[in-house]
Amino acid sequence: MKLTFMGAGSTVFARNVIGDCLCSEALRDSVFALYDIDAKRLEESKVILEAIRKAKGGFGKIECYCGVENRKDALRGADFVVNAIQVGLYDPCTIIDFEVPKKYGLRQTIADTLGIGGIMRALRTIPVLRDFARDMEEVCPNALFLNYTNPMAMLTGFMLRYTGVKTVGLCHSVQVCSAGLLDLLGMQDKIEGRKELIAGINHMGWLLEIKDKNGVDLYPEIKARVEEYVKQDVYYDRVRLDYIRNFGYYCTESSEHNAEYNMFYIKSKYPELIEKFNIPLDEYIRRCKLQISLWKDEYETMLEKGVKEHTRSNEYASWIMEAIVTGKPIQIGGNVLNTGHLITNLPENACVEVPCLVNGYGVQPCRVGALPVQCAAMNMTNINVQLLTIEAAVTQKKEHIYQAAMLDPHTGSELDIDSIKKMVDELIEAHGDYLPKYN
Repeated sequence: MKLTFMGAGSTVFARNVIGDCLCSEALRDSVFALYDIDAKRLEESKVILEAIRKAKGGFGKIECYCGVENRKDALRGADFVVNAIQVGLYDPCTIIDFEVPKKYGLRQTIADTLGIGGIMRALRTIPVLRDFARDMEEVCPNALFLNYTNPMAMLTGFMLRYTGVKTVGLCHSVQVCSAGLLDLLGMQDKIEGRKELIAGINHMGWLLEIKDKNGVDLYPEIKARVEEYVKQDVYYDRVRLDYIRNFGYYCTESSEHNAEYNMFYIKSKYPELIEKFNIPLDEYIRRCKLQISLWKDEYETMLEKGVKEHTRSNEYASWIMEAIVTGKPIQIGGNVLNTGHLITNLPENACVEVPCLVNGYGVQPCRVGALPVQCAAMNMTNINVQLLTIEAAVTQKKEHIYQAAMLDPHTGSELDIDSIKKMVDELIEAHGDYLPKYN
């Protein structure tokens, strides 16, 4: 079996996913092909993964492929392709995504999933994924593409609608959602054996049902505890808890993410909301700087002291591959096209996040039915932007970029149309060759 990892310079993530595969008897003797365009980071990944491979018994084989000219060889014959690329990196593109909007008074927290930052990230990533898809259709047409790169719904939606590549989008947030909520509210005794239903869109999947091991609905107790919890002077997860209070349901992704997916919390006319909801503006910038500074020390420590034993994580990738290879079924929360109206009150061309069965036949999405109307409405404010951004990438019409930004809840609530268009033009110019030419 062959697993190709696109963006293997994302060393920590590559270590987790491939390390997980090396923990599986069904996967550990595979060929692990590492692909990146950064030779230095690729070599760092190889060194670490070779150390893990040896620590896990020396199974499998690691191969490295650097540069676009070697991409087809990296993909050739692959059974699974994991995608974790970041086009444009932190410097310059993430910096641009934050600093240009800031000139217009538009502040962001993460800027990788929605908002003007998410739009621009999608527009510079989709052309690269289009090239990946063309190569895959030629050299590994039956491979499953496991996408981890954000903006998840836009990129996965593009792959599923406009390429012939079998694709599923994967996120970390589904598998930790309900346990994190119960732990936060002091309901740890309800975690084991709980039953849950999560569905919606990536980063705004709704915890629609949560029951204890005896089938007792936990939402009444959760809502009562939330009301007591938010009376404290210092408390966490404020935006998502506010979702419970105002929309009736908890959602999958963190409060710092969800603060910028709507028109409610980051408002220049109401600056007090930033403190009230503990919103970390420019958070992704801080995280990137910290990660860059820590990575050098971490790598040098690993070289000096060796790699510790890897413990298999809850990342979906290795479990999906194992289920397909062995036929032993698992359930995941996957990002798939809403074909056949898996969620009946969201459009069919939307990318939705729903429970999926994975077995020897691949990834099979489950029908959920209708979301509560207010949850579907919240999702649609994001889906509108996602669909228009994909349309812009496919048609290369600048008007669709304008429209995506205009309909983005946060951007549209803060800026007038002329300012939005001017900001988009400045962003396109600043990104330069990282973007195609728009007409």
